[in-house]
Amino acid sequence: MQIIEDKVYAFSKDNPPCYTARPGEVMVFKSLDCFSGRLTDKTVTMRDMDFSYNITNPAAGPVYVEGAEVGDVLVVDIYDIQVADEGTIATDDHCGPLFEGTEYRTKKIKIEDGMADFNGVRFPINPMIGVIGTAPAEGAPADGFVGNYGGNMDNKLITKGTRLYFPVRVPGALLQMGDVHATMGDAELCGTGIEIAAEITVRVSVLKNFELHWPVLETFGPAGRWYVNASAQEYNEALVCASKEMQRLLMAITGWDAIDTYMYMSVQSDVEISQGCKPCEVQLSLRIGTPKLPQFPPLVG
Repeated sequence: MQIIEDKVYAFSKDNPPCYTARPGEVMVFKSLDCFSGRLTDKTVTMRDMDFSYNITNPAAGPVYVEGAEVGDVLVVDIYDIQVADEGTIATDDHCGPLFEGTEYRTKKIKIEDGMADFNGVRFPINPMIGVIGTAPAEGAPADGFVGNYGGNMDNKLITKGTRLYFPVRVPGALLQMGDVHATMGDAELCGTGIEIAAEITVRVSVLKNFELHWPVLETFGPAGRWYVNASAQEYNEALVCASKEMQRLLMAITGWDAIDTYMYMSVQSDVEISQGCKPCEVQLSLRIGTPKLPQFPPLVG
């Protein structure tokens, strides 16, 4: 099994691939925490970091996937996420709804037997991937940002057992990932989850000639759902982007018209904030989830 250890700090078609994978291949991506391991103990805070975009949110990769061409979809199955035995939560004075009066602070969190310990309160971890995606057609957005290519989606559902679908906009897709959290609440209010180094096991495959404008996530089991992930600087813009894509995909499989589909979404689809720690400059990231419809074809496929 190939281990991916090279690191990049932006999503770009100009990043040279560190490995070429075959469709169906399983790989392990080894990631650092979002601070590149620089917050070594509680005495070191984000104030002490050169918080530039060439050291934060490092992503392992990118990987070139054979057969992935522009207009296809890259499918990524998350098989496992193994995290280190200690993670980090950190605050600064310009991130999240309570930024005013918030000081710089670093807290180290021990992980043992699948449990995190916060000031003596123990709770189960649920490791998830914050940064994952493919290269955009143009530009080189830093790993800390998010867009229609993926990136820093900070969606807590990107965890073991889920499947992701990314639009392919450059040959080979150029998959990269990192910024794992041992656990994180929706919206990531203070700007960090339990940031942690990890090993991520994934399988890649290619869906040919499928139109996709934003990343889609699929969950399984009796409560399995489809989620469209979208982002923008403002909530309303992100909501419109996600709603239009969900409407388009549902119309394609059901044959319903736009208004019936809109009505169905209003009674069966949920809007959830993945990351919303304004006034940080990172875009707001949200998802719209809708139940699977066994009487119709898959939403993506």
